[in-house]
Amino acid sequence: MVAAVTEAVPEVDLSDPTWGDLSGPTWSIDFNIGSENPVDSIMLHIRGSGDDVLGPVGLAEALRCKALDLAEGDLINPGQTSGWHAFQQFRDRVIGSAQ
Repeated sequence: MVAAVTEAVPEVDLSDPTWGDLSGPTWSIDFNIGSENPVDSIMLHIRGSGDDVLGPVGLAEALRCKALDLAEGDLINPGQTSGWHAFQQFRDRVIGSAQ
């Protein structure tokens, strides 16, 4: 699975094969892969802003698997961005109220 992830997203840092990291200009993604063999799931912890983060989220397509949006509770379809945008709105509301 590590080889498949690095092939799909060559810039990911998998120096720890159980916990990868990918950073963009305004976002970061932690890849929680775990140590099970074979790998049955990968959890992506996505932080930041901007829609440019949605490119690496296409990883599921490259790995021929399904992606679940925990914010929406539904499978993510290619090109779907509603969960990401809902998260950004929630985050901005919470951060704004804390200031």
